[in-house]
Parts: sequence; structure tokens; C-alpha cells
Amino acid sequence: MFYSTLLTGSILTISGISWFTAWIGLELNLLSIMPMMKDKMKSTSEAMIKYFMIQAMASSIILFSILIFQLMKEINLSNYTYILLNSALFMKMGAAPFHFWYPEILSGLSWENNFIMLTWQKIAPMILILNTSFSLILISLLIIFSSLLGSLQGFNQICLRKILAYSSINHIGWMLSSFLTSHTIWLFYFLIYSLINMSIIVILQKMNIFYMNQINKLFSFNLKLKFIYMLNFLSLGGVPPFLGFIPKWLVINFLIINNFYTLSMILIIFTLLALFMYFRITFSTFSLFYKQNILNYSNKISYFIFFLNFLTIMGSMIQIISISFF
Repeated sequence: MFYSTLLTGSILTISGISWFTAWIGLELNLLSIMPMMKDKMKSTSEAMIKYFMIQAMASSIILFSILIFQLMKEINLSNYTYILLNSALFMKMGAAPFHFWYPEILSGLSWENNFIMLTWQKIAPMILILNTSFSLILISLLIIFSSLLGSLQGFNQICLRKILAYSSINHIGWMLSSFLTSHTIWLFYFLIYSLINMSIIVILQKMNIFYMNQINKLFSFNLKLKFIYMLNFLSLGGVPPFLGFIPKWLVINFLIINNFYTLSMILIIFTLLALFMYFRITFSTFSLFYKQNILNYSNKISYFIFFLNFLTIMGSMIQIISISFF
């Protein structure tokens, strides 16, 4: 039931003919995800309250911006109103510097809800931003902040949910960069990012893993699962020739074509900083061993995990072949 209303809210936001219709869709989306967050853990209740307060504040700013549009048409406030509106949308999806709530809330949610927050909940705000007149200076600053803070603040984290949250903030910078080039590139980037996140979260959810020390224990004797786990995180970091490198290469290519040389260089430098976070996770998995193997999962689960990662590997192979020919 809640999944259907979540889908309905997003579709209403995307296809709405007015800003008020889009606002109603965002509120329906919020009312749908709140019951889905409910869990027995105390941290979940705290995360629900924080999420509701942040989203309610952002929704109030959006509604205020809509009222300004309607009531003050004769006064030229459009530029300031668009900045206010876009800031509220950036807050809704957790882009820096409006990201203060994002890692804390994700660290208190289940893996299923984490996946929804990392992927689905970004769709409606991003498409609304695509359809607004955004300031080039504002979006460039947000790209720099998201790339930098998403890289630096994930360095010393041991909670995997927070690591994926900061990784998501870093990827928001790349997705916003694709707005400056091509909407098709943004869609491709988002789909690849969602696929890689699904591959990672399915493993972590089925094994009930939330912290880095649990990874070292559970994967100690399973080399295949270690390899898959490492491949996915390297792909999420955009390391060539893995699948996650393709959308980043396309974004950089189109930015350079459109003469965004400085922004391209900044993105590359900050992504190198983010790679430290991904390498720390993958290398620590292979450097520590335990005498007891406590990994136990059904064949049905393992087949699904290997199928997801087969897609990642095939994407990497297609990339290698295409580069060698073109």
C-alpha cells in the first residue's frame, strides 16, 4: 500500500502542471515513507522525527516560494524566489551544504529504507530542479560543496550506512553537474548509481551488516563474496574499468565540451579524495581474517546477489571493449 502511494506521490510531482500540484505530490511522498520507516529499534523512531521535521521545513519553504510567485507577480522577485525554492529542494534530497540531517537519519534506518532514501527520494526533487531556472553560480557552489564534503566527512566513519550517505552526497555533486550538460546523462548516471547501490545493499541487508568490523568477520572465508563486495565499492567510487566509471567519464566529457574546465578539474580532485574512503573499506576486508566462518545464506539469496553483480561485471566488460575499439 505505502509503496503504491510513494509511487503516486512521485509521479504526481513529476507530471504536475503547476507548482502547487508538485508540492502536493511531495507531501504525499512524505506521508507514504513515514510509516515505512517504522521499526522496533529506538534509533528508527528518532530518525522518523528528524526526517519529518526537516522535510516539513523544506515543504514550508517551497509553499512560501509558490505563494510569492502567485501574490507578487508585478514585483520582480523571480531570481530570489527561485534561489529560495531550489534551496528547499536541495534540502529535501540532502545536497551539501543542506546535508546536516542526511547521514544521521540514514544511520538509524533499515537497509531497505536506506535504499529508498539513497535513490527513489532523490527523483522528484531533482526533476523539479531540472524544470526550474536555476542560477549557474548557485548550482556550481552546490556541486563543489557536495563533492568536497561528501568526500572528506566520510573518511573516519565506521558505520556503513553513514558511509553510503556521504557517498550519496558526493554523487549528488556529479548528478548536479550532469544538469549543466544533458538530462539524458543525468538519467543514465542515476540508473547506474541505483544499480550499484542495490548490489551493495542487498548483500549488507541479507547478512545483517551495519559496521565495518562485521564485514571482516562475515566475509573472512568467502573469497567470492569478498570479491563481489570489493568490486561494488570500487565501482561506486568510479574506479576504471568498473561500471561506475562510465557515467563519471560521460559527465566529465560533456563538461569539457561545454567549457566547464575548472568544474571538471574540481570534480576529479574531490573524487580522488573520496576514493580513499572506498579503498579503506575494500582493503580492510582483505587484510583481516577470523578463524570462524559465520556466513550462512540461502542459495536463492546468493543467486540474486551474483545476478546483480553479473550486470556490474558485464557493464565493465562492455566498457573495456568499447574503449578498445573507439
